[in-house]
Amino acid sequence: MNNKQIEIQDRIIVALDVDSPELAKEMVKRCESHTHYFKVGLQLFMASYFEVVDWIIDRGHKVMLDLKFFDIPETVKLAVGQLNSRGVSLATIHGNDAIIRAAMETRGDLQLLAVTVLTSFGEEDLRAMGMTQSVEDLVLFRARRALDLGCDGVVSSGLEAERLRKDLGNKLLIVTPGIRPGANVNDGNDDQKRIITAGRAIATGADHVVVGRPITRAEDPVRIIEEMQKDIVSSIGAVR
Repeated sequence: MNNKQIEIQDRIIVALDVDSPELAKEMVKRCESHTHYFKVGLQLFMASYFEVVDWIIDRGHKVMLDLKFFDIPETVKLAVGQLNSRGVSLATIHGNDAIIRAAMETRGDLQLLAVTVLTSFGEEDLRAMGMTQSVEDLVLFRARRALDLGCDGVVSSGLEAERLRKDLGNKLLIVTPGIRPGANVNDGNDDQKRIITAGRAIATGADHVVVGRPITRAEDPVRIIEEMQKDIVSSIGAVR
């Protein structure tokens, strides 16, 4: 189990996967009474560049910039350097040792997360790519390499969080996407394959969970956040 002391308002990172800064700002205003962490990904960043990022930070909240930097090492180094002094809390990279080393050179105070295996990937996808190890083993291998290279943490499915904590301890942050309310887990109609509830993810080792559609497409986003926060609190208590 993860024993880091993190405020409940920082456990859930709301993924602003929308196509305009206006929609993103509206969602932040609807959710900010209950959560202070928001994710800006490729879609929104392409629509607004740093406008929404700066706006969220100016309101006193935290930003996870999820651009999954992946390119030749020099390009990644220069791109990560653009984030210095922007106030971004977390940023993601997705690459090999050389790419990670390059990103570390210019990250400044920024915390970097290495993407292990996308939550849309399953065992059959690895087989199709010619890989023979399990998803869990690949996640652990990549997480250990990222930690050795100086990354602050990883992006990983909650299904692998428990093993990461067991093998790597509390040396790294674990941020978990693919979060769904309990009623929708394993219903067979999701484009995410390795999904889990918020409470289970935190209880087994994740520091933060990233939640998009279950919140942003809900009629009452705050109610969903409250339900997930209650799930987190009760799940943490259950394993103590």
